[in-house]
Amino acid sequence: MFRFSFKNRLAFNFLISTALIVALLFVAIYATVKYSIYSDINHDLEHEIKLHFSEMNFEHDIYQWINIAEWEEKEHNEITIDPVFVQIYNPNGVPILKSPNLKNDNLKLNLSVEGKYYSDTELNKQFIRQVQVPVFQEGKILGYLLIAKSLEEENTVMANLNTILLLSYIIVLFSFFFITQFIAGKSIKPITQITNTASVISTENLKSRIPLPHYKDELFELSKTINDLLDRIENAVAREKQFTSDASHELRTPLAILKGTLEVLVRKPRNQAEYVEKINYCIKEVDRLNHLVDELLLLARFENQKLNTKNEPVYLNALILDILTRYSQKINLKKLTFKYDFEKDYYINSDEYLVSIILSNLLSNAIKYSKDEGEVTLAFSENKHYLTGTITDNGIGIPKADFDKILDPFYRSKFLEHPEVKGVGLGLSIVNRLCTLLNIEFSIKSKEHFGTTVMFKFPTNTT
Repeated sequence: MFRFSFKNRLAFNFLISTALIVALLFVAIYATVKYSIYSDINHDLEHEIKLHFSEMNFEHDIYQWINIAEWEEKEHNEITIDPVFVQIYNPNGVPILKSPNLKNDNLKLNLSVEGKYYSDTELNKQFIRQVQVPVFQEGKILGYLLIAKSLEEENTVMANLNTILLLSYIIVLFSFFFITQFIAGKSIKPITQITNTASVISTENLKSRIPLPHYKDELFELSKTINDLLDRIENAVAREKQFTSDASHELRTPLAILKGTLEVLVRKPRNQAEYVEKINYCIKEVDRLNHLVDELLLLARFENQKLNTKNEPVYLNALILDILTRYSQKINLKKLTFKYDFEKDYYINSDEYLVSIILSNLLSNAIKYSKDEGEVTLAFSENKHYLTGTITDNGIGIPKADFDKILDPFYRSKFLEHPEVKGVGLGLSIVNRLCTLLNIEFSIKSKEHFGTTVMFKFPTNTT
C-alpha cells in the first residue's frame, strides 16, 4: 500500500479542506451567474407579456387578441437575433396564432398548470425559456399566451463558465498542493531536525541538541522539551558513570586491604597475638565492605523511585529511642550528650522501615561528626500541615563550598582532614532519595567548625 510522508499527508489534508471550500465557492459563483441570467430572461419575458396584453383586443372573438402589426416586427420574424417566439392557444389547447418565426413549430402547452408557468424546453433542437400565461375575461379562460426566448447564448455563456471554473478548480488544487507541500516542509523542519539529532544520539554522544525554532510555537515547545529531556538523560548517565566509578573504587579499596593483609600474614609464621590483630583488622574491613554493599543495594533499590511504600502509623518517639540504643556504644565512646525531651507522643503516617533508615543515617552522621563530649539535640514541633523534626550537633560542620555536593553519592567533605570519621559518603544521598520518595521536606544548615542542623518535615495529612 502506498504510504504518504508526513509532509505530504499534511499537504493532502490541507488540499481536501481547500478543495471543499473552493468547490463551494465555485458552485456559488455558477449558481449566482445562472440566477442572474435567468432573472434577466424572466424580466424580458415579463416585459413581453405586458406588451402583448397592452396590445390585445378582448371585445371581439379570440382572433382579435393580437395586433398583427406587432407580429411583423423583426424579433418575431427571425430566429437568429435575440428572437421572441409568441403563440396563442384556445382553452382546449388548440393553437390559434403564432409569430412567423415559429414557422412549422409550436411552443409546448401544459394544460395541467393553471397559473403563470415558466419552463425550459427545446424548439427545433435549440434550448428556449418560455412562459405560459392564461388569459381570463370575467373569470373565464379565453385561451393561453405562450412567449419564449432562445437560451443558446446563455447556455454558451454557462458552458464556458463551467469549463473555466472546472479548469480553474484543477489548477488551483494542483497549485495549492505544491504550495502547501512547500510550506509544510518548512513547517516540519524542526521535526526533521529532531529526527536527525535523535539519530546521532547514543550513550557515547549525548551532547547534541535540537536547534530551537525562531517562533515560540508548539514546535518550539516540543524542541525545548526534548532538549530538556536530553539534558536530564545526559546528567543521569553522567551520574551513573560517576556512581559506577566511585562504587568500583570504594569496593576495591577494602578488598585490596584484605588481600594485602592476608598476603603479609602468610609470608612467615607469626605468633598468636599477631594473627589475632590481623584477623580483627580484616574483620573490620569486611564489616566496612558489608556496610558499603548494603548501602549500594539500598541506593539501587530506590534509584527509580517506584518502590511500593507502605502507609502505616509510625511512633517516632519509640523509633528514635531504638536507633539511639543501637548507637549507644558509639555515643558512650565519644561521651556525647543527647537532648530529646519530647513534649508528647508524635505519630505520622508513612513507611516505618524507610523512616527508620532516614533517621538512622541522620543520627549516625550527627554522632560521627560531633566532637568528643559534644551535644546533639532532637526536637519536634507540629501544626495542622507538618510535623517538623530537627537534629542539631556542634560538630565539625560543612564548608559552604561543599553544600552543592554533599547529597552526591560517595562525596565526603574534607575526609582527609578527618580520618577518624569513617564512612563511604552514601548516607545523605540515601536520605535525600527516601525523603523525595516519601514526600518529606529535607534541608541542611551548617557552618564549618560550629555544627550542623538537619530539618525534616513530615506531612501530617497523609492518609
